[in-house]
Amino acid sequence: MLTFEKAKALLLTTTTEEHLFLHAMNVSAAMKGMARHFGENEEHWMAIGYLHDYDYEQHPDAHLQFTAEPLKAAGVTGEEIRAILAHGYGHCSDVEPVTVLEKSLYMVDELTGIIQAAARMRPLGITDLEVSSFMKKFKDKKFAAKCDRELIKKGCEMLNMEVKDAAQIVIDAMREYADELQLGPKE
Repeated sequence: MLTFEKAKALLLTTTTEEHLFLHAMNVSAAMKGMARHFGENEEHWMAIGYLHDYDYEQHPDAHLQFTAEPLKAAGVTGEEIRAILAHGYGHCSDVEPVTVLEKSLYMVDELTGIIQAAARMRPLGITDLEVSSFMKKFKDKKFAAKCDRELIKKGCEMLNMEVKDAAQIVIDAMREYADELQLGPKE
């Protein structure tokens, strides 16, 4: 089983840009919250979330096309690789999310972007971000415009969840890592 430490070591072999490590940690924290919600292994889901953009820096225009073989060679299981590939369903992968793990990763990848952007606008960061404030930003298509809201909605539908409920889970999980995610109170 993929551990968080192994995921960190593997990502270091392909990634150098600080913003990509930050995104990896945002998604990892979100996956911890989703695992907790569904009663699954939190560290395992965090590890998969952390590693989800394994080949992105090296192959941004062919994302996920250079992921499966190196991860398999590194001992990552087929199930874990499939979850990583499924997060790109419909835009850079044809692997459809079918498990709760896969659907969660598919959804939180984009959701964390809007949450992060909303938290950065607040003096207290994510520490006092309410889901009602997030939902106002979510409905404003100009805010964090690169984040695919339709994909988030589709992921929530796959999970039989409302966006606001998924957002609450992810906000709470990201709040636990506020300082590490650079989303704590501004000084």
